[in-house]
Amino acid sequence: MADAADIQGADSVPARRRWLRRAVVLLSGTPVLAALIYAPAPVAHAADSSVDVQLTEVSPSAPIKSDTLTISGTVVNTGPETIKNAHVGLRVGPRLGDRSAIGEVSDRKGFRPGVDPGEIDSAFAVKIDSLTSKVGQQFTIKVPVNKLDLGADGVYQLGVSLSGSTDSRPHEQVLGIQRTFLPWQPDPAAKRSSLTYVWPLISTTHVTAETGSDELQTPVFLDDSLADELRPGGRLERMVALGKDLPVTWVIDPDLLTAVDAMTKGYRVRSPNPDGKPVQGRNRAVAEQWLSALETAVQGKKVVALPFADPDIASLAHHGKDVSGTLGQLRPATDKAKQAVETVLHVPASTDFSWPVDGAIDPAIVNVATSAGAHNVLARSDSLQETGALGYTPTAARPIGAGTTAVVADADLSTAFEGDMAAAGNSTLAVQRFLAHSLALNLQNSDEPRSYVVTPQRRPTASQADSMAVALRGLQAARWTQPSDLEAAAAAKPDPGAATQVPGAGQYPEALAKQELPVSAFEKIRTTQSTLDHFKVILSAPDRVEIPFGNTTNREMSTSWRGRPEEAAAYRDQVQAYLIGLTDKVKVVPKSDATLSGHSATIPVSVQNSLVQDVHNLVLRVKSANPTRLMFGDSGEAEQEVTVQGGHSQTVKFTANATASGPVEVSARLYTKDGVPYGKERKFTVEATEITPTVMLVIAGGVLLLVLAGIKMYASRKRVAARATAEENTQPSDESTDTGPQSTEGSGTGETVDR
Repeated sequence: MADAADIQGADSVPARRRWLRRAVVLLSGTPVLAALIYAPAPVAHAADSSVDVQLTEVSPSAPIKSDTLTISGTVVNTGPETIKNAHVGLRVGPRLGDRSAIGEVSDRKGFRPGVDPGEIDSAFAVKIDSLTSKVGQQFTIKVPVNKLDLGADGVYQLGVSLSGSTDSRPHEQVLGIQRTFLPWQPDPAAKRSSLTYVWPLISTTHVTAETGSDELQTPVFLDDSLADELRPGGRLERMVALGKDLPVTWVIDPDLLTAVDAMTKGYRVRSPNPDGKPVQGRNRAVAEQWLSALETAVQGKKVVALPFADPDIASLAHHGKDVSGTLGQLRPATDKAKQAVETVLHVPASTDFSWPVDGAIDPAIVNVATSAGAHNVLARSDSLQETGALGYTPTAARPIGAGTTAVVADADLSTAFEGDMAAAGNSTLAVQRFLAHSLALNLQNSDEPRSYVVTPQRRPTASQADSMAVALRGLQAARWTQPSDLEAAAAAKPDPGAATQVPGAGQYPEALAKQELPVSAFEKIRTTQSTLDHFKVILSAPDRVEIPFGNTTNREMSTSWRGRPEEAAAYRDQVQAYLIGLTDKVKVVPKSDATLSGHSATIPVSVQNSLVQDVHNLVLRVKSANPTRLMFGDSGEAEQEVTVQGGHSQTVKFTANATASGPVEVSARLYTKDGVPYGKERKFTVEATEITPTVMLVIAGGVLLLVLAGIKMYASRKRVAARATAEENTQPSDESTDTGPQSTEGSGTGETVDR
């Protein structure tokens, strides 16, 4: 028994083996108890595995009889001892009965005698004389498929194990194993399942609400990280390069298209510099290349456009629907989605599909998902689960009432590539598991061919995209599946016995609920929208703010904020702050105190417009804090309509009447034409000086004296001139004759004085 235990690897510690031998002797008369002691041996051995076996290649992934199967990988000695006289062997079989068996094999750890099959012919084993601690070695096993003794069509278990010995375990034993699957369907099946694979082109939010003052309103990006996804080797570049040759349905967020299209026309990026001025983006060529490749890739393919910016349907349903105006954003987001795809890619797009995060639904989510006109909701089988006893996985399409179809994606297929696919070992296992599930689906007992849908993660990494493509290429022989598109899957004939009951709100996954946008997020969005509504009514070209801020509102609700609450809050704050900054560019100019002398005078108030466009529909209102002392017209306030050209100021004059002396506070504020206050109120003081009747009499008397003095001076001058004339006329004539020439001079001199 001790030898047997050593071979199975139940206990490597000699002290424990001695304890077991004593226990067996004591309990040898009780077979049942002895069996209980030995039953855990395989599990204990599994924990003692000292070799990590990784498979980096299984080719072909779905072989036929004439193929040679190649399995490559590495073995790493993770234990403290050197492994001697080792070899890597292949273990095939048995054929797995159903999909649950695939899951059980995937979850199994360590070698299990009696459960794991024996090795095939040792001629195909790879010998390793010695493998020291912490050292790895590559291997490749090649074996003709006809040597594997595969029987009926189905999914077979493959095990690759390393067997050897160590100083503490001198007998050969299995020190490590890795399991995978071999789909075996060498000839086309009599009936083949239709398989729809969603190929998502979705990114995070990149564009801010800020735009340039130029005619094109050059957008400002949060950063230039989108270019990293677009350039060769980037995530989105791989999605396009791989997807163009695959039978997939493209599911696109139109916001991504508009962002990349904007990059091709010139864009700016927020600067980390202290001045905060955006800098010119430098990846225009990268954007042009990617967009051109995408346009080519989608030709002739089905394209589904999600609502603009991929709004978080579940967050809207659970936290946003009760915030006024929130659900009203979905219809415009859907309308602009179709237009964006057709404008940028020049292909028709369907907007009849809604895709909640991870396909998790409840009644509220379904109601919101269809509120913008979509008739199909992409759900997943781990949300809308089967409760009956069909004995097979039903077709994806399920009528759930009110003319809505839940297109239920298969959870195992959809989540197959969510792990770290950068490691070749993980990718190989994921591909084989995906193919195994797809074949097992088709082999299920069903009278009619069925239709399945795969909705992978929203934003696959480049390595995940590569793995997804490998799996789809493994199905291209179409021996058990045939490709279909999402519209066809939604229109497929439903299975009568399939579950159609939408799970209740209490069944929504808690982990997903924790990632949703809170109510406060939607309230902040509503505040921004209210500010925008009051702002745009004064603009002569409201589209210049309505369009970019409308797009930004959709972005604030995006699924891309899940798991990033701080970044989401910062984005919302920045949007609101930028909008407030724009509204502040139209304002009453601060005014210094003024003095009003007399009963009435005009008070000028200036309105400044620092926007590039004209503003109108504004009313400037001034109001006296003490109408008994200072009035405007017949009351304590007055108003005038104001229109100000872009980049200019306009001064408005108000007539004020003083009834008593003293300081009076006056306020000036702008209002929209419908009476909503706009901007800050400005206050200044008017010093009113009353003019009394006595003062008026003194002033009048002074004026009268000035007039009389002027008259007296004029009369005196007239008398002097008259006397001079009389004296000239009384002189003798002979004197006048003798001095004729002199008289002429004198006469001339007299004329000069008169002027």
